[in-house]
Amino acid sequence: MSETAISGNSRKTRALVEGALCVALSVVFSYLKLFSMPQGGSITLEMAPLLYFSYKYRYKWGITAGFVSGLLQAVFGGYVAHPVQGILDYPAAFACMGLAGCFGENAKGVIAGTAFAVVSRLVCHVLSGAVFFASYAPEGQNPWIYSIVYNASFMVPSAIITAATAWTLWRKFLKNQS
Repeated sequence: MSETAISGNSRKTRALVEGALCVALSVVFSYLKLFSMPQGGSITLEMAPLLYFSYKYRYKWGITAGFVSGLLQAVFGGYVAHPVQGILDYPAAFACMGLAGCFGENAKGVIAGTAFAVVSRLVCHVLSGAVFFASYAPEGQNPWIYSIVYNASFMVPSAIITAATAWTLWRKFLKNQS
């Protein structure tokens, strides 16, 4: 076996192991809630390990890890009212964390990638909320506006905390590897 094949297999093995650890951390962090919303959603650090993994291994690996994390969160206690809602709120929303890897791992890439990934996840939750949970909107209020406000109320604080954590992880572990 050539040296290139061995190093390629070694990198894939390392990515799989680190991906599994980041997925596990994401699922565990989803249970460590700083604040929970009454109809679902919470402020957690669950996005940070997925973002870190996405920066390090790029978007293909990151999207896969996010998808698996979301699927596990759905299986281990997610609320699913409809199959499409379940996909939007869990595997699709967390797969969006992998999109951060499209922007590279330099400082600008980390900032832009984090913002893009979080906004993409927010879009998944807003779609789900407006379509499947419109009945929670107060009478006379547009369900789209309600869904945006409701989901942003936990996603924005989570994004700020996650961005600070992701930035710290990037500076500590990835900045000098580039």
